[in-house]
Amino acid sequence: MPQTCHKEPAKRASGRACCNHLPLRGMQHSELKLAALRTLQLEADSVAGLQAYIDDSFVEVVETIFRCKGRLVVSGIGKSALVAQKIVATLNSTGTPSAYLHAADAIHGDLGMVTEDDVVMIISKSGNSPEIKVLVSLIRNFGNTLIGMVGNMDSYLARHSSLVVNTTVSQEACPNNLAPTSSTTAQMVMGDTLAVCLMKLKGFSAEDFARFHPGGTLGKKLFLRVKDLIADNPIPRVLPDTPLPETVIEMTQKRLGATAVVNNDGSLFGIITDGDLRRMLERRQPIAGVLARDICSTSPWTTTPDTMAVQALDVLRQHDITHLVVVNNNQYAGILHLHDLVKEGLI
Repeated sequence: MPQTCHKEPAKRASGRACCNHLPLRGMQHSELKLAALRTLQLEADSVAGLQAYIDDSFVEVVETIFRCKGRLVVSGIGKSALVAQKIVATLNSTGTPSAYLHAADAIHGDLGMVTEDDVVMIISKSGNSPEIKVLVSLIRNFGNTLIGMVGNMDSYLARHSSLVVNTTVSQEACPNNLAPTSSTTAQMVMGDTLAVCLMKLKGFSAEDFARFHPGGTLGKKLFLRVKDLIADNPIPRVLPDTPLPETVIEMTQKRLGATAVVNNDGSLFGIITDGDLRRMLERRQPIAGVLARDICSTSPWTTTPDTMAVQALDVLRQHDITHLVVVNNNQYAGILHLHDLVKEGLI
């Protein structure tokens, strides 16, 4: 008896084939790979072609945005509107205050968000969409500087903009040369180019980036310091002449798998880790009368409270260790454990 698809009733009811039995229209894997490679090549060529548009006019656009006393308001419609949202997100995170405005919403009340100090950038491939034409006229009446990011230099948007960013592409990656593919990639890349140039003008540093990304992993790598990681940690310590039983108790109670050995003045003498204890027992020496000074490592790797967390992590990895002794002005200040870095998602 021939097997049937478990969705056969649905097939008969709708007149459509089951999702698992959809025809591949005779396409072979090799044809699909060629289609994928063609797409990548066409989009790569479109991006490479943008180099011809980096001229004095582009520099003027960057300088205009840089001098803007308000925000850069970025607008578009359709796929270009989605690109506009991404560009706004990138600009805000790299120090250029920006706001997104959908072109259709703009002409139905949202245009009130545009202030007299703002610069407006409208993104469009054709530059001739009805909503774009209306918005261009309104922005010009407001008196704001208008930047057109457009893929048609003969369009209404290009002809009526104060400044133009050219994103013309020769061909969409779409097999029908219709769906926005190469054109939206070009818009996205040109938006990134504007953002990077503005970062250069502003002298936007890694520290600045961290201020805008304090909650993410990137921000933590640029923002967190050793003192932030050990703030709530216990601070195990014993004196050099502390007997072994008391030393083990200190290590157990403070739960860091180690204890610092410090002098009476608070300066560092050494460190004892769980590994030091195991190695001592492997030597099978009598433990009666053993003092902290007898088993500690007197040249431990150290760091300071103000050291960046990622730099401390590099030291731990480089020397294949799990503890760093924190020293501040030659005074013992705590122990950084590898687990502290794991908890913050830096590993």
